[in-house]
Amino acid sequence: MPLDVTQTTLSSVTALGETWRSLEHVAPCSFFQSWTWIGCLFEERYPNPVLLRAERGGRLVGLALFNRRGGRLHLAESGDPELDWPFTEHNGPLATDAEAAAALLRAAWEVPGARRLVLGGVTAALATAAGGVTLRSQPRPAPFLDLDALRAAGGDYLAGRSANARYQIRRSNRLYEASGPLTLARAETPAVREAWLEELIALHDASWRRRGQPGAFATAFLLRFHRSLTARAMERGELDLLRITAGPRRVGLLYNVRFRGRVYAYQTGLADAAGEPHARPGLTCHSLAVEMALARGDQVYDFLAGDQRYKLSLADREERLFWVELAPAGSAAAVLGRLRGLAGRLRRRWSQAV
Repeated sequence: MPLDVTQTTLSSVTALGETWRSLEHVAPCSFFQSWTWIGCLFEERYPNPVLLRAERGGRLVGLALFNRRGGRLHLAESGDPELDWPFTEHNGPLATDAEAAAALLRAAWEVPGARRLVLGGVTAALATAAGGVTLRSQPRPAPFLDLDALRAAGGDYLAGRSANARYQIRRSNRLYEASGPLTLARAETPAVREAWLEELIALHDASWRRRGQPGAFATAFLLRFHRSLTARAMERGELDLLRITAGPRRVGLLYNVRFRGRVYAYQTGLADAAGEPHARPGLTCHSLAVEMALARGDQVYDFLAGDQRYKLSLADREERLFWVELAPAGSAAAVLGRLRGLAGRLRRRWSQAV
């Protein structure tokens, strides 16, 4: 049955949210494609939205939300670096099948004035399906832990880590256990969520200030976004805001979200372990969170994009996500992009030859 893709007028955010949630129930998607994420501070994040709708036989099978910024259409992002600081991953149109997702992306080229598509955190297959010519592409590894496979192998998480990772985790745990039993608690009420989020933010900011860099909560917008997002996620049972202690001692807090059996390790706030070279608060906190996810029956513990050592040592698999900008095939930008790519390949061959 043929697909019909149209650009739709956005009548109200409330109506879109209801339609999005309805499709979300029948479409495979990540947390970053859910209305919990997409709808958070919607008017602020998408000041110039473009909505595409795909139907098959009169039945809704896909939605794609872009924000127009100049001649660029940004998929599920604003195009403003500050507003896009909450990093979007596992991105894509919300669609019941790959054909509908690809059709929505290809239809974006027909939006009047669209000269570029910017797709952040998508798979290689989705970037290819959009068509056009790649002007820039940044791949990132996205390590994760397959909990179903781990359960099938006996469920011993530490046994599957490298000898060095096992040693560091056990040594760190023993150090903290000298202060009392290691305990992981989950925020279950709005009051606890608010208090623990502020605690996590303070620890996170202090850690990044010690490195001389801003953290993930460094602006007024970011604070508004995460306070709103955690409230929205808790309402739907999607928030894993965790606090890890050893007796009276605080080890750290994890800001994870949980969606359809997949736990996303989004942010951390770790207690300063200066002067304790064997303390690894991040390893201790995540290993306890993994054990909780295993016991709960979750399928994946996702460390999200990045090649930090702790992610690679705690994960057992990875996929690759891409941040790409595309131009229409045949456009001047596409021709220039091809010439630049050819020049780059020639330079690499020349350097190898000499």
